[in-house]
Amino acid sequence: MRIGELAARAGTTTRTLRYYEARGLLPARRDGNGHRAYDERDLRLLRQIRTLQDFGFELEETRPFVECLRAGHPEGDACPASLQVYRRKLAELDALVAQLNDVREQVAGQLARAEHARAGLAAEAMVPGGPEPRCELGGQTW
Repeated sequence: MRIGELAARAGTTTRTLRYYEARGLLPARRDGNGHRAYDERDLRLLRQIRTLQDFGFELEETRPFVECLRAGHPEGDACPASLQVYRRKLAELDALVAQLNDVREQVAGQLARAEHARAGLAAEAMVPGGPEPRCELGGQTW
């Protein structure tokens, strides 16, 4: 198949395929007329790359999976190098989840503090002569 058909079947652009070719991820085979020629194996490589990128893998991180498929393995993650990339990516994700949990705790604490302060102001407003509750946002007072 030609580059346009491969791009359409893979859900990408010919420009992306040329980029992958330049990076050594997609083989650069030519037919008798000098046109790029691809087959189902190439489509499989592209699907592997796209799936990993959808998971947040950088393009270079897909290389061991592509090489594993090129070596004839039925799956791109059947090789030790691919498993190592999975381990490294999981460690990155675990660190991000921990960081997000820390931020979540800080936001929850701020919310609790703000709600407590607001409840205190509302109680004071019910007392005759107490302060009027105010909220200033963007120059407007409510």
